[in-house]
Amino acid sequence: MIKIGPIELPDYPLLLAPMEDVSDPPFRRLCKMHGADLMYSEFISSEGLIRDAMKSKMKLDIFDYERPVGIQIFGGDEEAMALSAKIVETVQPDLVDINFGCPVKKVVCKGAGAGVLKDIDMMVRLTKAVVNSTHLPVTVKTRLGWDHNSINIDEVAERLQDVGIHALTVHARTREQMYKGHSDWTHIERIKNNQRIHIPIFGNGDIDSPQKALEYRDKFGLDGMMIGRAAIGYPWIFNEIKHFFKTGEELAPPTMKDRLDAAKNHLIWSMEWKGERLGIVEMRRHYTNYFKGIHGFKPHRMKLVTTDDPIQLLQLFEEIEETYQNYVAE
Repeated sequence: MIKIGPIELPDYPLLLAPMEDVSDPPFRRLCKMHGADLMYSEFISSEGLIRDAMKSKMKLDIFDYERPVGIQIFGGDEEAMALSAKIVETVQPDLVDINFGCPVKKVVCKGAGAGVLKDIDMMVRLTKAVVNSTHLPVTVKTRLGWDHNSINIDEVAERLQDVGIHALTVHARTREQMYKGHSDWTHIERIKNNQRIHIPIFGNGDIDSPQKALEYRDKFGLDGMMIGRAAIGYPWIFNEIKHFFKTGEELAPPTMKDRLDAAKNHLIWSMEWKGERLGIVEMRRHYTNYFKGIHGFKPHRMKLVTTDDPIQLLQLFEEIEETYQNYVAE
């Protein structure tokens, strides 16, 4: 059993990555239904929380059926990070996670996210400020380093553990790589094998199939893995991986009805949480992923992304289900 403070997770847990504009409560609900063991909010600006920015505050919404669930914060100012951790604590998540991995320019330029990889002393101070300001377990998600010539994750792991984090997730790419090229988990394996390290170490990067998940589990010997982009439009991946771990066999892929039910529930829950109009508009980016590889689906997708009326949208789902009732994936 893997423990993060008082949180007990199953052996080799599967974590859902915090993804901006993706990992909101409706999406997390689907992933929980399909086997995710621990999930995180989208990352939240510490300064936005302090300013009471509406979008930041909305991201604090968590629900009991999601637990265990963490809220992820980012920022480059110690006082702001400490205060935002106190704000996060008021909504009673199971843990607080710090983002030291986001490679996006607008975050990095503020000395936050992966921008902190250039200054480990600052990373340590920011982490300590959060740890000292909350009773919740604090975890960190980061990258290998700024670029190939400055991979510093070994020092980062030891120093962050020393100031009190309870778990570390490493995206096995540098900031320079962004999301391109191959991830290199050998660096995370080295951390796990470090005799000084006693906190759980999770790997992230390139896990997109049960076969690869099993290969990486057995090859690198980490405590668990985090799945991000492969879950977008495909929440079934968590249970598929778990089934493959247990049996060595692949689960049958989701049927067209499974895909339609997931997309429809995602839409309904988005409208309930965000409001009708915003829920409909922000759901549009997901349809391509839900129906990827479905022959002849483009005309239906065009209707889904151009229809504004919720009743008509739900009728569209019924029509699509009828059209594809005998569909067999090629």
